[in-house]
Amino acid sequence: QFPFGRRLPCDIYWHGVSFHDNNIFSGQVNKFPGMTETVRKITLSRAMRTMRDLFPLEYNFYPRSWILPEELPLFVAEVRMMKDSNPSWKPTFIVKPDGGCQGDGIYLIKDPSDIRLTGSIQSRPAVVQEYICKPLLVDKLKFDIRLYVLLKSLEPLEIYIAKDGLSRFCTEPYQEPTLKNLHQVFMHLTNYSLNIHSGNFIHSDSANTGSKRTFSSILCRLSSRGADVKKLWSDIISLVIKTIIALTPELKVYYQSDIPAGKPGPTCFQILGFDILLMKDLKPMLLEVNANPSMRIEHEQELSPGVFENVPSPVDEKVKVAVIRDTLRLMDPQKKKRKDTQCLLYPGVADGKLQLEPVRIQVKYGMKDKQHKHHSLKLSLKLKFYLKLGLCQSSEPGASSEPPDAAPGPEAALPSLCLKQVFPKYARHFSYLRLVDRVAALFIRFLGVKGTTKLGPTGFRTFIRNCKLSNSNFSMAAVDILYIDITRRWNSMAIDHKETGMCLQAFVEAFFCLAQKKYKALPLHKQVLSLIELCECRLAALHGKRLVWGCG
Repeated sequence: QFPFGRRLPCDIYWHGVSFHDNNIFSGQVNKFPGMTETVRKITLSRAMRTMRDLFPLEYNFYPRSWILPEELPLFVAEVRMMKDSNPSWKPTFIVKPDGGCQGDGIYLIKDPSDIRLTGSIQSRPAVVQEYICKPLLVDKLKFDIRLYVLLKSLEPLEIYIAKDGLSRFCTEPYQEPTLKNLHQVFMHLTNYSLNIHSGNFIHSDSANTGSKRTFSSILCRLSSRGADVKKLWSDIISLVIKTIIALTPELKVYYQSDIPAGKPGPTCFQILGFDILLMKDLKPMLLEVNANPSMRIEHEQELSPGVFENVPSPVDEKVKVAVIRDTLRLMDPQKKKRKDTQCLLYPGVADGKLQLEPVRIQVKYGMKDKQHKHHSLKLSLKLKFYLKLGLCQSSEPGASSEPPDAAPGPEAALPSLCLKQVFPKYARHFSYLRLVDRVAALFIRFLGVKGTTKLGPTGFRTFIRNCKLSNSNFSMAAVDILYIDITRRWNSMAIDHKETGMCLQAFVEAFFCLAQKKYKALPLHKQVLSLIELCECRLAALHGKRLVWGCG
């Protein structure tokens, strides 16, 4: 740890909350630029809606959503229309503040008129979603699943899923929402940070009981009832891959802005927390994605009124320590250099001595990270065992980089990886979904100025001209009008007004509009694919001509 600043470059930088260090030119950082913004509820909902427009059947695992306040009239109109067509439909909706966490500000409603239209809705945008009224229950309680996902690389895309996760339970028996029980958060909201304050919350050292259990214990229980657990896991893997595919276009724009191609910079990886709810028929539904999932391995216990003590949580420790340990194993920069790749702990023996190449890890906390520091340090103590065995060298003051006198015994061997690769392993099943990724590549190509995330009018005109998309029916004047209309609308919805121009989401909308004009007879995903292939082909031909001109 470097409380007074860093002097030596490190192999791995472990940041507390977000990517916030502009002085890193090498190594690996445990955060992606822009990840926090990309997984916010509004941005995630927009990304999932775009993918659902392209592939309705593949993206039916995310609840139908509306963005407040801008889509409030649309929300009211659609609900009224659905009720008119089906009078027996009695929906419930859940309102979630965009930047909220730990259940803060969430409430349930039965009718659009129940939305709390105070001044806060303007200053604090929100997402309203259809509430899942028929969840799977265990012991008559509603629960959700926290799964840990490692995004190891953006390009090429590489995703790992932890083989175990956490199941977090409500603390009051579940009943379908009524006007009488809508306010009962301990019945409807699974957030640990809320239910911990319930008198019914049960701390347990067992993975099979209590208000927080391992996901594997739930799977065992379902398997004993005859449920198809393999299919459930397959559906969860599919959900995770499809969600990451929806998020990567926006992430790539942020990435090229903070770490421009051709300039020295670190590579990135990140542990994400996926919150998933199982329906009665075992269909997994995505609730949200957390850029900074809690890695606490203890809980607070009240000894007397107002006096709390941190008590170890075996369930948290079992899942979270394994995730961080194996993330470090996968990201270990010296792994490829070691002669003996069979065992990470025994890098090679020469002249009877263990040859260790140390890996420096820096743990950095920004001003906003101080509250997380204590809990992160407690977890790091659990990792010291692996650090001392030579997996990596701690950058704590006084930490020795000298190899041990003797090789560790068999009892020190690391367990098998708890992280399972799912992409590119299953890439052939999902690659056809990556259309917006290819649209984002076109967007980035025409950004022009390195470090920007928005496309100016000149860049948009150059894109149209180079791809030869203008004609007698679509003049350059019409191109300018399209740019102005879409950009102005998206900028009016943006929270951050620091940078002007066309954002990626606005470019995607414009691209879809152009595809629909050009290929009217095709379904949307084929329209978009056809336009992508046309643009890529014409840009490749233009590049070839320029090479010939250069040689000439």
